[in-house]
Amino acid sequence: MTVKDHFDVIVIGAGHAGCEAAYAAARLGAHVGLCTLSADTSAHMPCNPAVGGTAKGHLVREIDALGGLMGRAIDATGIQFKLLNRSRGPAVWSPRAQADKKVYGRWVRRALEAEPNVEWLIGRAGRVLAEHGRIAGLAMEDGTVEGDAYGCAALVVTTGTFLNGLIHIGPEQHPAGRAGEPPSRELAESLKSFGFEYGRLKTGTPPRLDRESIDFDREVSRGAFAVERGDDPPVPFSFLTSRIDRAQIDCYLLHTNDRVRDLVRANIDRSPLYNGQIHGIGPRYCPSLEDKIVRFPDKERHQIFLEPEGIDAREIYVNGFSMSLPREVQADLVHALPGLGDAVLLRPGYAVEYDFIQPTELTRRLETKRIAGLFLAGQINGTSGYEEAAAQGIVAGVNGAKRALGQNGFELRRDEAYIGVLVDDLITKGCLEPYRMFTSRAEHRLLLRIDNADLRLTPRGREAGLVDDDRWERFCARRDRFDRNLRTLDCTFVEAGSGDRMSASQLLRQPEVRLERLVSEGRVGLEIDAANASVDVASVETSVKYAGYLRRQEIEIERARRNEGRRIPVDFPFDRVPGLSKEVVQRLSQVRPDTLGHALRIPGVTPAAVAVLSAYVGRLPQPSM
Repeated sequence: MTVKDHFDVIVIGAGHAGCEAAYAAARLGAHVGLCTLSADTSAHMPCNPAVGGTAKGHLVREIDALGGLMGRAIDATGIQFKLLNRSRGPAVWSPRAQADKKVYGRWVRRALEAEPNVEWLIGRAGRVLAEHGRIAGLAMEDGTVEGDAYGCAALVVTTGTFLNGLIHIGPEQHPAGRAGEPPSRELAESLKSFGFEYGRLKTGTPPRLDRESIDFDREVSRGAFAVERGDDPPVPFSFLTSRIDRAQIDCYLLHTNDRVRDLVRANIDRSPLYNGQIHGIGPRYCPSLEDKIVRFPDKERHQIFLEPEGIDAREIYVNGFSMSLPREVQADLVHALPGLGDAVLLRPGYAVEYDFIQPTELTRRLETKRIAGLFLAGQINGTSGYEEAAAQGIVAGVNGAKRALGQNGFELRRDEAYIGVLVDDLITKGCLEPYRMFTSRAEHRLLLRIDNADLRLTPRGREAGLVDDDRWERFCARRDRFDRNLRTLDCTFVEAGSGDRMSASQLLRQPEVRLERLVSEGRVGLEIDAANASVDVASVETSVKYAGYLRRQEIEIERARRNEGRRIPVDFPFDRVPGLSKEVVQRLSQVRPDTLGHALRIPGVTPAAVAVLSAYVGRLPQPSM
């Protein structure tokens, strides 16, 4: 086989995971080959054209703080911005934005094209080449590009739903990774040949409607739709974005009715989800319309949002209306919704089944344990969502580059970032259904807020090599302002409601007192950068107001780190530890935890078992290599 060119890193797929991986690896100085069927579909949004949301917005802020693309991309191309959960505590505030779908993809593509270390490989990935347990390169499928193969030191696979992808629309089935694009079969079989544990998952998308066929003003006036507007002013995702001045579009809220429910029930035997046609497991937290009606029979109605896919886009995305029923049934269901009796379907919704690899096959650097230099990111690891994919992409891209360049790897802990929670959950628990990030998954979520993502992670991004000098200089100024403002609050004494004088820090710990008001009334003078005012105020206020809770979490983290510091050798013989049950040995041998703390988080492994294991780590002789 002829090796045409050699790269430090090859990334398969230019979705959200692949784009972040390629960008990160290139920024570290690696020569990157980005393999995709078409550069025009870079960072494509085949499902909801939106970024962020509850907990997902945390991931985007963290990607940005590390030096990634997604936050800047959505700030530059978003058409409606909202900060969710404002009425609750700062730990769960989450930004979300509708994207101009095509403009978003073009922005990301231009960012990649501006990186001199990224080279596009247009074609279909075929076989993964490995020698002596290490990655050697990638062979392309016959006839897609000139030459047989490309060599590389690291390979990052980000195939989304393309591995043996199969689309379902009622009884219709056709192989595809997503609508209009062929599946990856040779690559899927190549990965399976290495012995990875794999499974089958399912996701879906709703019908798209013709914008011109809906009279929004009329339906709002008659009460069929409620207008959903964005925040004014919009809250940016990126710490580099000073403000967003673009006009925002409106979205619309409506609800299902009895007619919709009855139509679904009458046609449930025609749904691939319920007639045995689909075998993959779907996302429990983002159910299809059929699932909503069947699983929640007592719920009288469900929310539906009409969301334009761009400023000038013809398509309306029907959020909350994902389905795989036959085409004619989908048309009837759309017309049964309030205000959509005359709506025209541009294309039906569908379900797609695809192969994934159990992420327990991976290390926390997202490198496979079976093949050195092979990294996996995105839906191939059993996750759902653009944000989860992009978060994995930046981790895999950095570590792919570091593997290729002979540098130490990059890891994030659970107490450092939602990205760390995501990776740890995947490699520890695996996936029985598509994984989605929630704030409840983070046990230290008060420390992992959106306002302090840069304080937590920009130094880590700098250490990794992702943060350039200009961004680092801006961050250092922001960090210094934060420290000075904390000291100012400690040293500034103000009158409380009782007439007593106390430090501004003490006053701010009272639940009803807000820092923004103290500043606006002139009672406290803070140093605030106009371009980052919301971040400056929020991070200082939360650090002071929740100081006691934050310190308690830090003590818990310090205690937990003792177990995280006890490393378990890679080939530790769990079966030779007396007192461990067969079930515990099986789970430990499958996951291969790297620390005692990691072992404690494996389902089925008890604290008592970890205590026994602790006594033997470092004492048993290791098997010869």
